[in-house]
Amino acid sequence: MLGSLPGVPDAVETVRRAVDQVYGHRVMRRRSNEVASEAALRGARGSAALAGADWALEEVRRRSDFSADPEARTVGAALRLTAEAGQLLSVWRQSPVQVLARLHLVAAGVDAAAPGAPDAAGAGAAADRVGRPRLAGETVDEDPLIALALPDADEVAGRLDGLAGLLLAGTEAPALVVAAVVHGELLALRPFGSYNGPVARAAQRIVLVGSGLDPKSICPAEVGHAELGRAEYAKALEGYVSGTPDGMARWIGHCAEAVALGARESTAVCEALQRGAA
Repeated sequence: MLGSLPGVPDAVETVRRAVDQVYGHRVMRRRSNEVASEAALRGARGSAALAGADWALEEVRRRSDFSADPEARTVGAALRLTAEAGQLLSVWRQSPVQVLARLHLVAAGVDAAAPGAPDAAGAGAAADRVGRPRLAGETVDEDPLIALALPDADEVAGRLDGLAGLLLAGTEAPALVVAAVVHGELLALRPFGSYNGPVARAAQRIVLVGSGLDPKSICPAEVGHAELGRAEYAKALEGYVSGTPDGMARWIGHCAEAVALGARESTAVCEALQRGAA
């Protein structure tokens, strides 16, 4: 069982303490919506940074048009995904694959209620490929961060079905472990023609919220992943793809550290709100 791999129980407990700390902050009793909004913005910035659009937080906060160039479209996609993830929990519990398709549509700017959102072609994906797993012979607009062999379409379909079956059947594994597996599996498979990294991180967010570990979505793991750096993210993912116990434990530990760092970020936001500095 993944939850019992060396180091994983300690990682799970560390995350629980970090999450409990921010949820127990006195600011959360009165201003939790403000904390959640700030966590969403910072999480989106972190996810975009991992996808190659490393903008300053204030630039993300200031901008309203995210259609001008590839980096802007990446930031826009991350913002839309973060906003959409919180609306999809009930559907996720019934059809995770349907939610993943919806997330890809949102990332590509299709049917996204965002001013200036690009259409599918502007997002770098053919319209008929948006919102569905890739078919045989279709390529992926690769994130250079992920330098791994690309599974073929049949393997993608089979593993997505297996992942959905696992989620629907339920598991006794800790929420952190389930979120790490969903995140790692989607990065390994890259099921869509584009935006696989942002979609994988949004799916991780949905699991953390739906599991009850972070029900208000105030512990943005994306912030932690970005703080740990793209190189460490890619190295940890290689561990997941290896399928070895050590590799899996390394990936889960990396995800745990990211969530804990996200919780620390929101604790800092709470402190700033308490001081009147935010």
